Amino acid sequence: MPDSVSGHSTRTFDMTRDVVALVLGGGRGSRLRPLTSERAKPAVPLCGRYRLVDIPISNCLHSRINRVFLLTQFNSASLHRHVSNTYKFDAFSDGFVEILAAEQTYQSGDWYQGTADAVRKQLRHFRILDAKYFLILSGDQLYSMNYGDILKTHIDKGADITIAALPVAKDAARAFGVLQVDQGGRIVNFVEKPSDDGQFEKLVTPKAVFDDFGLESEGRDYLGSMGIYVFNAGLLRDLLLEHHDWNDFGHHVLPRSLHERTIFAHLFSGFWEDIGTVRSYYEVSIRMVQPDPPFEFHRPGHVVYSRARYLPGARVTNATVRNAMICEGCRVEDATIVDSIIGIRTVVGRGVTINRSIVMGDDYFEVAPAPGQIPIGIGEGSRIEGAIIDKNARIGKNVRIYAADNLPDQAGDGWAIRDGIVVVLKDATIPDGTVIGKA
Repeated sequence: MPDSVSGHSTRTFDMTRDVVALVLGGGRGSRLRPLTSERAKPAVPLCGRYRLVDIPISNCLHSRINRVFLLTQFNSASLHRHVSNTYKFDAFSDGFVEILAAEQTYQSGDWYQGTADAVRKQLRHFRILDAKYFLILSGDQLYSMNYGDILKTHIDKGADITIAALPVAKDAARAFGVLQVDQGGRIVNFVEKPSDDGQFEKLVTPKAVFDDFGLESEGRDYLGSMGIYVFNAGLLRDLLLEHHDWNDFGHHVLPRSLHERTIFAHLFSGFWEDIGTVRSYYEVSIRMVQPDPPFEFHRPGHVVYSRARYLPGARVTNATVRNAMICEGCRVEDATIVDSIIGIRTVVGRGVTINRSIVMGDDYFEVAPAPGQIPIGIGEGSRIEGAIIDKNARIGKNVRIYAADNLPDQAGDGWAIRDGIVVVLKDATIPDGTVIGKA
C-alpha cells in the first residue's frame, strides 16, 4: 500500500504522519474470565505464540500506521511486558507502540469510565502529534484489515466519523449494533441488538451501498458495527471535552453525534471475530487448526508480528498428530494430539491424549521441579478433551479432563468451567488422578 492515499477530494493524507491509532484494552474482560483473571484482554495468548493485541498492532504496521497508543487499565503488567519486548523501532524512525495506563492526575483521579472516557483522559498525550485522524481499535478481535481502505472511505465521503461495518445475515445481526444507512452509505440510525421484524425491515442495507464497495450481499443484508472508528482529530477532541458525560463510543459518542455530524459506514467483507467470551475464544482457536482455517497468521505481505523468542524447534517422538499446531520449544513423546493447539515450551508426557483442546504453553523451561512438585506440562497417561490449559499449568499423571456443552459454570481448585469448557488456571497444579468434567 502506498504511503499516501488521496480521494476524490483535494485532501491527501500520509498514513505515517497523519494517523494515530488508539487501541482500547482497558476493560475488565469479565466475560473472558478466568483467562483474564491475571491479565488484560489484549494479553490473552492466541494460537500458541501470539497475543490478541498483536492483531490490531500488526494491522497498523502493515497499513503504515506506526504511531500506536495502547490504553490499558486492568491487569496490565503482562501486556506491558509483551509490548515492550516485541515492538521496537530504530532510532531513525518516528514510530512507536506506547502503553498509556490509567493514572491519577490533578484533573482526574478515577478509573476510565468507558472507551471514550479512556481517550478523553489521555488526550494530552496525543495533542503534540498533530494528527489529522484518530483510528479507534479494539484489542480483542481477530481479523486482517488494511486500514488505508477505511481512511480512504472517510476522506472520499467527506465524513466526520466513519464506522467499519460487517455485512451480516438477519440471525447474526441480533447480536450486533446494527447500522441503518441511506443510498450513499451515510448512517442515519443505530439499533443495538434488534429483535423484532419491524426493526429489521428498516435496517436492510440498500444495494447501492454494496455496489459502492464492489460487494455482493449474499444474504447478508444488515451492517453490524465492528467497533472500529475513524474520527477527524479536531472533532474527537471537541466532542470529548465538551461532553464529559459521553463515556462510551458505542453508547454515547456515536448515537448522540448522529444527527449533527456526518457519519458514514465502511464495509468490510473478510473474516472477523470478536473474541469476547471463553466459548468464542475456544471455538475460533479450534477452527485455526482445521484444514482450511479462516485466518492465516503468515499470509504473505501481512504476517502477524509477535515476540521473537529464539526457541528451539519442537521435538516430537513417536507421536500421532492430526490437525494441530505444535509451537517452538515443545517436547512431545508417545502422545496423541488431535484438533489442538500446543503452545510454546509445552512438555507432553507419554501416553497423553489431547483432543480439541488449547494448551497455552509455558513462560520458561523448567530444569527440575521442586521436591514433591508435579513437573510443569502434561503428565503421563493424562487425557484432555475440550479444554483450555492456561500457561505454566502442572497437570499430574493420569488426569482426566472432559468438557460438555451441558456442564454448568463452576469452579474448583485450580480449574473452572465456563460455557461448557474446562479451563485449567494459569500456574495451577492438578494432582495425579484428578477427574474434571464428564466423560
